[in-house]
Amino acid sequence: MSKLDGNERWGSKMLLTEHQEQYDAERSGPTAIGEPARAAGHPTTEEMVMIRDVILLPHMLTMAQKSIDDSKLSGNFMSQLHIAATQAIMDMISKDLYALRRELSQRRIRILSEEQVDLVIYHRYVCRGYEERFGIVREVMRAEISVKFGTYISKIKNILKSGHDGSKKNSEEL
Repeated sequence: MSKLDGNERWGSKMLLTEHQEQYDAERSGPTAIGEPARAAGHPTTEEMVMIRDVILLPHMLTMAQKSIDDSKLSGNFMSQLHIAATQAIMDMISKDLYALRRELSQRRIRILSEEQVDLVIYHRYVCRGYEERFGIVREVMRAEISVKFGTYISKIKNILKSGHDGSKKNSEEL
Protein backbone atom coordinates (compact mmCIF):
# COMPACT_ATOMS: atom_id res chain seq x y z
CA MET A 1 0.00 0.00 0.00
CA SER A 2 1.38 3.37 -1.04
CA LYS A 3 1.54 6.39 1.24
CA LEU A 4 -0.80 8.12 -1.21
CA ASP A 5 -3.55 5.49 -1.01
CA GLY A 6 -6.44 6.78 1.06
CA ASN A 7 -5.22 10.38 0.85
CA GLU A 8 -8.16 12.42 -0.42
CA ARG A 9 -6.00 15.30 -1.64
CA TRP A 10 -4.18 12.94 -4.01
CA GLY A 11 -7.43 12.01 -5.74
CA SER A 12 -8.05 15.58 -6.83
CA LYS A 13 -4.67 16.04 -8.56
CA MET A 14 -4.24 15.52 -12.27
CA LEU A 15 -2.04 12.71 -13.51
CA LEU A 16 -0.52 12.25 -16.89
CA THR A 17 -1.82 9.16 -18.65
CA GLU A 18 1.54 7.39 -18.64
CA HIS A 19 1.94 8.05 -14.91
CA GLN A 20 -1.51 6.64 -14.19
CA GLU A 21 -0.69 3.52 -16.25
CA GLN A 22 2.64 3.13 -14.45
CA TYR A 23 0.91 3.49 -11.06
CA ASP A 24 -1.73 0.90 -12.00
CA ALA A 25 0.94 -1.49 -13.30
CA GLU A 26 2.90 -1.21 -10.03
CA ARG A 27 -0.21 -1.92 -7.98
CA SER A 28 -1.26 -4.98 -10.01
CA GLY A 29 2.26 -6.46 -10.13
CA PRO A 30 3.87 -8.38 -12.99
CA THR A 31 1.64 -11.08 -14.39
CA ALA A 32 2.04 -13.62 -17.13
CA ILE A 33 -0.53 -14.09 -19.85
CA GLY A 34 -3.56 -15.86 -18.41
CA GLU A 35 -2.33 -15.43 -14.82
CA PRO A 36 -4.67 -13.48 -12.55
CA ALA A 37 -3.33 -10.20 -11.18
CA ARG A 38 -2.21 -10.48 -7.58
CA ALA A 39 -1.79 -7.86 -4.92
CA ALA A 40 1.71 -6.41 -4.92
CA GLY A 41 3.85 -8.35 -2.49
CA HIS A 42 1.20 -10.74 -1.26
CA PRO A 43 2.13 -14.39 -1.82
CA THR A 44 -0.05 -16.64 -3.92
CA THR A 45 -1.46 -19.91 -2.56
CA GLU A 46 1.29 -21.81 -4.35
CA GLU A 47 3.92 -19.61 -2.74
CA MET A 48 2.38 -20.13 0.71
CA VAL A 49 2.69 -23.90 0.19
CA MET A 50 6.32 -23.38 -0.80
CA ILE A 51 6.93 -21.31 2.36
CA ARG A 52 5.33 -24.05 4.46
CA ASP A 53 7.48 -26.72 2.83
CA VAL A 54 10.69 -24.72 3.35
CA ILE A 55 9.75 -24.51 7.02
CA LEU A 56 8.95 -28.24 7.34
CA LEU A 57 11.83 -29.80 5.38
CA PRO A 58 14.65 -28.81 7.78
CA HIS A 59 12.65 -30.35 10.65
CA MET A 60 12.32 -33.52 8.58
CA LEU A 61 16.09 -33.62 7.99
CA THR A 62 16.67 -33.34 11.74
CA MET A 63 14.20 -36.15 12.44
CA ALA A 64 15.78 -38.39 9.81
CA GLN A 65 19.27 -37.77 11.18
CA LYS A 66 18.07 -38.67 14.68
CA SER A 67 16.60 -41.88 13.28
CA ILE A 68 19.96 -42.73 11.69
CA ASP A 69 21.78 -42.03 14.95
CA ASP A 70 19.36 -44.28 16.85
CA SER A 71 19.78 -47.07 14.29
CA LYS A 72 23.55 -46.90 14.58
CA LEU A 73 23.27 -47.43 18.34
CA SER A 74 20.89 -50.38 18.05
CA GLY A 75 22.24 -53.86 17.50
CA ASN A 76 19.56 -54.72 14.96
CA PHE A 77 20.88 -56.66 11.95
CA MET A 78 18.53 -54.70 9.63
CA SER A 79 19.83 -51.32 10.81
CA GLN A 80 22.12 -50.97 7.78
CA LEU A 81 19.12 -51.18 5.45
CA HIS A 82 17.24 -48.66 7.57
CA ILE A 83 20.22 -46.29 7.55
CA ALA A 84 20.63 -46.57 3.77
CA ALA A 85 16.93 -45.93 3.12
CA THR A 86 16.85 -43.00 5.54
CA GLN A 87 19.97 -41.52 3.95
CA ALA A 88 18.29 -41.78 0.52
CA ILE A 89 15.24 -39.97 1.92
CA MET A 90 17.51 -37.29 3.38
CA ASP A 91 19.12 -36.83 -0.04
CA MET A 92 15.68 -36.36 -1.63
CA ILE A 93 14.65 -33.89 1.08
CA SER A 94 17.89 -31.92 0.63
CA LYS A 95 17.37 -31.69 -3.14
CA ASP A 96 13.76 -30.55 -2.66
CA LEU A 97 14.81 -28.01 -0.03
CA TYR A 98 17.52 -26.61 -2.31
CA ALA A 99 15.06 -26.30 -5.22
CA LEU A 100 12.43 -24.63 -3.03
CA ARG A 101 14.89 -22.12 -1.58
CA ARG A 102 16.12 -21.30 -5.05
CA GLU A 103 12.57 -20.84 -6.35
CA LEU A 104 11.61 -18.63 -3.40
CA SER A 105 14.74 -16.55 -3.96
CA GLN A 106 13.81 -16.06 -7.61
CA ARG A 107 10.33 -14.95 -6.53
CA ARG A 108 11.91 -12.54 -4.02
CA ILE A 109 10.59 -14.32 -0.94
CA ARG A 110 12.76 -14.59 2.18
CA ILE A 111 12.06 -16.37 5.44
CA LEU A 112 13.60 -14.39 8.27
CA SER A 113 13.05 -15.69 11.77
CA GLU A 114 11.18 -18.18 13.93
CA GLU A 115 9.39 -17.67 17.22
CA GLN A 116 7.11 -19.88 19.25
CA VAL A 117 4.05 -18.62 21.08
CA ASP A 118 2.23 -21.31 23.05
CA LEU A 119 1.63 -24.15 20.57
CA VAL A 120 2.05 -22.05 17.41
CA ILE A 121 5.34 -21.61 15.59
CA TYR A 122 5.56 -18.32 13.67
CA HIS A 123 7.98 -17.55 10.86
CA ARG A 124 8.43 -14.02 9.58
CA TYR A 125 8.78 -13.75 5.82
CA VAL A 126 9.15 -10.97 3.29
CA CYS A 127 7.45 -11.41 -0.06
CA ARG A 128 8.34 -8.74 -2.63
CA GLY A 129 8.44 -6.06 0.06
CA TYR A 130 5.39 -7.31 1.96
CA GLU A 131 6.28 -8.53 5.47
CA GLU A 132 4.03 -11.00 7.28
CA ARG A 133 4.10 -13.92 9.70
CA PHE A 134 3.32 -17.52 8.79
CA GLY A 135 2.00 -19.48 11.76
CA ILE A 136 1.66 -23.22 12.03
CA VAL A 137 0.34 -25.20 14.97
CA ARG A 138 2.68 -27.94 16.23
CA GLU A 139 0.07 -30.67 15.72
CA VAL A 140 -0.56 -29.58 12.14
CA MET A 141 3.18 -29.47 11.61
CA ARG A 142 3.53 -33.05 12.85
CA ALA A 143 0.68 -34.19 10.60
CA GLU A 144 2.18 -32.48 7.54
CA ILE A 145 5.60 -33.95 8.28
CA SER A 146 4.05 -37.41 8.60
CA VAL A 147 2.31 -37.03 5.23
CA LYS A 148 5.52 -35.79 3.59
CA PHE A 149 7.56 -38.66 5.06
CA GLY A 150 4.93 -41.04 3.69
CA THR A 151 5.44 -39.57 0.23
CA TYR A 152 9.21 -39.98 0.43
CA ILE A 153 8.90 -43.53 1.77
CA SER A 154 6.59 -44.48 -1.10
CA LYS A 155 9.20 -43.11 -3.54
CA ILE A 156 11.84 -45.33 -1.91
CA LYS A 157 9.48 -48.32 -2.11
CA ASN A 158 8.91 -47.69 -5.82
CA ILE A 159 12.66 -47.45 -6.40
CA LEU A 160 13.20 -50.75 -4.56
CA LYS A 161 10.36 -52.44 -6.46
CA SER A 162 11.60 -51.24 -9.83
CA GLY A 163 15.15 -52.36 -8.94
CA HIS A 164 13.86 -55.75 -7.80
CA ASP A 165 11.80 -56.22 -10.98
CA GLY A 166 14.78 -55.14 -13.08
CA SER A 167 17.06 -57.69 -11.44
CA LYS A 168 14.47 -60.40 -12.03
CA LYS A 169 14.34 -59.56 -15.73
CA ASN A 170 18.12 -59.45 -15.95
CA SER A 171 18.46 -62.88 -14.31
CA GLU A 172 15.83 -64.36 -16.67
CA GLU A 173 17.75 -63.09 -19.68
CA LEU A 174 20.92 -64.83 -18.51
